[in-house]
Amino acid sequence: MDNTKKTILIVEDEKSLRGALVDFLLAKNFIPIEAKNGREGVQIALSKHPDLILLDIIMPEMDGMASLKKIREDSWGEKVPVIILTNLSASKEQLIDYKIPSRPTYYLIKSDWKLYDIVKKIESILENK
Repeated sequence: MDNTKKTILIVEDEKSLRGALVDFLLAKNFIPIEAKNGREGVQIALSKHPDLILLDIIMPEMDGMASLKKIREDSWGEKVPVIILTNLSASKEQLIDYKIPSRPTYYLIKSDWKLYDIVKKIESILENK
C-alpha cells in the first residue's frame, strides 16, 4: 500500500507513546499530526480532515468519547475511520454504549497491540476505505 500523503491524527496525552507512534508512522510514509488532548484533537480533526484518527479515551480537557461524539457531529467527521486506543478493557455493555452513538472503527487495548500491529490495522482500514 502506498501510504504517502495519508494523514493520521494521533490524539494521545501520553507524550512518549504519541512520539513513538509519530516515528513509526513517519517510517511507514504516513503524515502524522499530533494532538495532546481531546479538545485539541477535535479542533485539528475538523480543520485538517485526516484520513484516520487514533484516539485515546482517558485524556485531560476532553476525553476521547466526548471528542469522538463532537467529531461525529460533523458531516466529514461522521465518516472518518477512528481507532480507539485505550488502557481500559471495556465490558460488552460499555463497548455497545460507545459504539452505537459514536461508531469508532476499532477499539484496541494498548497493552494487547504492538506499534507494528497498529500500523498494519491502519493500512488495512485505509485500503478498504
